[in-house]
Amino acid sequence: MYIIVGLGNPTREYENTRHNVGFDVIDALAAKEGIRVLEKKYKAILGKGVIAGESVLLAKPQTYMNLSGESVRELVNFYKIDPARELIVVSDDVNLDLGQIRIRKKGSAGGHNGLKNIIANLGGDEFLRIRMGVGRMPEHYDMIHYVLGHFTQMERKAMDEAAEEAASAVRTILAEGPEAAMNRFNHKNASS
Repeated sequence: MYIIVGLGNPTREYENTRHNVGFDVIDALAAKEGIRVLEKKYKAILGKGVIAGESVLLAKPQTYMNLSGESVRELVNFYKIDPARELIVVSDDVNLDLGQIRIRKKGSAGGHNGLKNIIANLGGDEFLRIRMGVGRMPEHYDMIHYVLGHFTQMERKAMDEAAEEAASAVRTILAEGPEAAMNRFNHKNASS
């Protein structure tokens, strides 16, 4: 079984913010694959289904971003999965252009508090992650205000397309493996 976690913050006030693109990807994937994400368990909202012949659990942690690892740890422990092979985490990235996707098998948190908390809770950084570019932060801008800021209408359209692209990347990972997905999606840039 694969656990696919989209990072974000719960409650309406955070909808359509840069920090919530992980939730957007889970929503796009759920809609595309006909999976209902409604069950509340393990500090997350969950949906079970099958994608590309693989059993999956889609998860949207409800712990707020900085404590995402608590939910991820509970899911990993309960389902007894190997994070290095069966965990995919989708997060925002302020170091990537708007709509750009970057897939990695492991690595640092890159300053992302949600990823930092997951690494701390799992005791390692070996898990697949899909980073979604939300646009580079303007100089002299406050990081918290930027990531909790809302997209403009044009940016939202680009991010909706990027969420669909990331959903396709997840499908490729499950069907063909991470390397195939990295080769296909890492070079693309939705804003070009």
